Amino acid sequence: MEDIRVRFAPSPTGTLHIGGARTALFNWLYARSLGGKLILRLEDTDTTRSTEDSARGIIEGLEWLGIDWDEGPLKGGAFGPYRQSERLPLYKQYIQQLLDEGKAYYCFCSPEELKIQREKAERNKLNYKYEGTCKSLTSSQVKELLEQGMQPVVRLKVPNTGVTVVHDLIRGDVEFDNRLLDDFIIAKSDGWPTYNFAVVIDDHFMKISHVIRAEEHLSNTPKQLLIYNALKIDAPQFAHVSMILAPDRSKLSKRHGATSVQEFRDQGYLPQALINYLALLGWSPGNDVDIMSVQDMIAGFDLNNVSKSAAIYDTSKLTWMNGHYIAEANIDWIFELIDKPARAKGWFTDDNREYCKQVIDLVRSRAKTLYEIFDLAEYFFNPVINYDEKGANKYFSRPGAIDKLTAVLNMISSANVLYASELEQKLRSQAESMGLKASELIHPTRLAISGRTMTPGLFEVMELLGAETCMQRIKQAISFIA
Repeated sequence: MEDIRVRFAPSPTGTLHIGGARTALFNWLYARSLGGKLILRLEDTDTTRSTEDSARGIIEGLEWLGIDWDEGPLKGGAFGPYRQSERLPLYKQYIQQLLDEGKAYYCFCSPEELKIQREKAERNKLNYKYEGTCKSLTSSQVKELLEQGMQPVVRLKVPNTGVTVVHDLIRGDVEFDNRLLDDFIIAKSDGWPTYNFAVVIDDHFMKISHVIRAEEHLSNTPKQLLIYNALKIDAPQFAHVSMILAPDRSKLSKRHGATSVQEFRDQGYLPQALINYLALLGWSPGNDVDIMSVQDMIAGFDLNNVSKSAAIYDTSKLTWMNGHYIAEANIDWIFELIDKPARAKGWFTDDNREYCKQVIDLVRSRAKTLYEIFDLAEYFFNPVINYDEKGANKYFSRPGAIDKLTAVLNMISSANVLYASELEQKLRSQAESMGLKASELIHPTRLAISGRTMTPGLFEVMELLGAETCMQRIKQAISFIA
């Protein structure tokens, strides 16, 4: 098998969007499943929009997700540099080669002239194509215009017959009629290459074997193949993965919620959950399993199982997955993730570390995000000030509520230490002696010590809070009822 070399090549003009993250993930899974390499390349030739902050954000997002690369920024490699802004001499060399071979030409048409051409096409109800005005310029005319200081673009000469076929590993053969393509620009007037040219040069010299990218790039591929042909170099294999659409099948945007990796991280999602979710957006492992380890994803990844159909963005499934990973993750790791914000609240200190860890371990099974843990654990660190209104109406307003809480209070005061198993046994015995169901003592007690109608197991909560706190809160509830 040929050496597998794939690449993730984002433009550092914004955050790491989930679409880009999925593309990176699919490339990473493909490389890792076949013992290949993933190259990270920053396509930063858009000097007006590319920023170093965006570049750092993309790298940080990939690192947070656990997607590592073999060559690229921070890693180096034999085929660098890995930023397009540092590869200009190479691009210019091959632009000049195409000019010298007569496969490309200088275009001096002004924006105003091109506008006239577009308007003419619109009037004739035709798709606009550059008319090739400058294709017939002689070498002496070109020289004269250059000596006048004019700054032309460079266009590739595109055949006006035949078809260009994209052999796509996901979509099969896709044909493009050359007559619909114009002599497109491969170098801008400032000397920088266009995207389609730079990407061909980079993929060739970085020895990329497979280009796995978003479906939106499919329309660029025939132009890139024409450049490969003009340069007489072999093209890589292409695979265009489906788009990610919103639930209403519209284009994904901010109005559909978080759409960047950083946003999900800041909202309390775990990288394992996001990786798991993204992997299943357009790829099927061939079974009905939703929760997959990274090792299982690598072992099972196959481009033959990547769908042609659009993937639907469903944050409810992601949130469910996140809850699963929070519940199953190593408690020490979860504890470290929330340590800083919990200290800012005054909850965590160096002296109560073990207590805090026990609290987090108890409540996390109900949390869908890391920050839901703070709400779920609040009554373990702060006094109960309010009671759930519906719960108070249901459990505190009934006749005998004070007697029930008093019975539990006496039961606790007679115990030396609270243990969940003993508490449950004593409370059930107490309820039986009063001719009550155990739930008739459990519900008002839960409300009294937490202010809520839903918590983890009452007896485990009471054990953690301790006898003194439980008694103080039950007395407070009795006073509230009275």
